[in-house]
Amino acid sequence: MSADRADTPRPPVALLVGGSRGLGLAMARDLAGQGWALALAARDPEQLRAAADDLVGRRPSVRIETFPLDVADAEAVAAAVAATEERLGPVALAICVAGVIQVGPLEALGREHFREAVDTMLWGPVNTAAAVLPGMRARGHGRIGVITSVGGLVAAPHLLPYSTAKFGAVGFARGLRTELTGTGVTVTTVVPGLMRTGSHRHAEFVGAQGEEFAWFAPAASVPGLSMDAGRAARRIVRAVRQGRAELWLTPLTQLAGRVAGLSPRLTAAVLALTVRLLPDASGGHSDTVEGHEARRRMPSRTRALVDRLTTLGDRASDRMLQR
Repeated sequence: MSADRADTPRPPVALLVGGSRGLGLAMARDLAGQGWALALAARDPEQLRAAADDLVGRRPSVRIETFPLDVADAEAVAAAVAATEERLGPVALAICVAGVIQVGPLEALGREHFREAVDTMLWGPVNTAAAVLPGMRARGHGRIGVITSVGGLVAAPHLLPYSTAKFGAVGFARGLRTELTGTGVTVTTVVPGLMRTGSHRHAEFVGAQGEEFAWFAPAASVPGLSMDAGRAARRIVRAVRQGRAELWLTPLTQLAGRVAGLSPRLTAAVLALTVRLLPDASGGHSDTVEGHEARRRMPSRTRALVDRLTTLGDRASDRMLQR
């Protein structure tokens, strides 16, 4: 018997933009386990196929459509939403989690780094919301989640393109929720801190790349500083489904956001001290490399220690298909 018979209710449909690996994949797994049909969008077709295989392997009955696209392309996102609604049904929940992290000092960054960050993490949520909103408003119900960051509340040093885009995403998500008051459509601003998703392997490093990797990778891996991605995914999905206004995921995120709001002078002083402890651009490389290569460029005396500190992050990378 066909699963599409008229008398068989369709499962609710979730769109995950940036859902092929990392936190996006973790949320897809959670939603699939709850019986949702999934539309996954990401740049890399091979990664999308790997994610679909992973999800079907965990839940053979799950219905999945995949869309290779650049989230900065508004027409491509709109076409993916139209195809999703034709093949799976109306999009009831949409989460934009697509992201890119560039690590390094301002002197080593170019306009292209800022452009990539803004295209992905600001235009991405704008394009996703614009594509799903007409249908949601017409139906009088919908849930939108925007994955921002504590870096959108506090401008973290050596992550300036990332913070620039995330500050914009926070403003967009909060403003969009207000604009949609009374429509039945809600927007949840999700504010994570560091998470063990394996992102250090695909982050981009500039300047003294090995030294930048040596601080970033452990910070994204060590418990206490970073959060388990599966637990974060479950909390995010629940908050977006409930239509909550905001979700701040960790105590450190809450502390940093509140201190920055209440005491900007203290925040600036702490960040200034942090900058002095981070590598400068002198002696660095002129190219931009991913974490795999940046790790290779670490001083050999540092690599063994960093490898030990990133053990949990590396395990998460394998689980989250951050290969």
